[in-house]
Amino acid sequence: MSLSPLLPGDAAAFYEYRSNSEVARYQAWAPDSIADAARFINDQQSIIFDTPGTWSQLAIRRRESNLLIGDLGAHFPADAPHQVEVGFTVAPGHHRQGFGIEAVTGLLDYLFETLRKHRVFASVDPRNEPSIGLLQRIGMRQEAHFRESLLIHGEWVDDVVFGILESEWRCRSPSSTHRSV
Repeated sequence: MSLSPLLPGDAAAFYEYRSNSEVARYQAWAPDSIADAARFINDQQSIIFDTPGTWSQLAIRRRESNLLIGDLGAHFPADAPHQVEVGFTVAPGHHRQGFGIEAVTGLLDYLFETLRKHRVFASVDPRNEPSIGLLQRIGMRQEAHFRESLLIHGEWVDDVVFGILESEWRCRSPSSTHRSV
């Protein structure tokens, strides 16, 4: 597994998994067409990673084939430059194979060790049990549960926030799931 920029040639694969009803159910945004996915990817080309007020999206790829199997988002809040919100999506055909844990762990390593961020957090629908399990396995803890605070696809849904501090990341168990990215 490797992390890299999304490329224009990724539009069809990106659209395929991001528009899947089981995936889109928990996402605030899903592309309406391959052209919509291509516009999103094109817009990402001008975003510089770690720019306050932006979301940067990275591709999750199988190392041996360079196949796009998911994506990671990193939001750099303009009003909190030492914090980052992360999100992740893995294509259904690649679920439960460790790619999500490997990708998120690699991103957190980079955010804490290279960019020296203080806190990383993630927002998740509490019905999305696999994502909650992933966040817990990498050492994030639940910080909040907001009732019906997000309107997604015309439905009011709860929002659960998980977080981890840089000091907690450094002290996590050596048995934590981690592979090089």
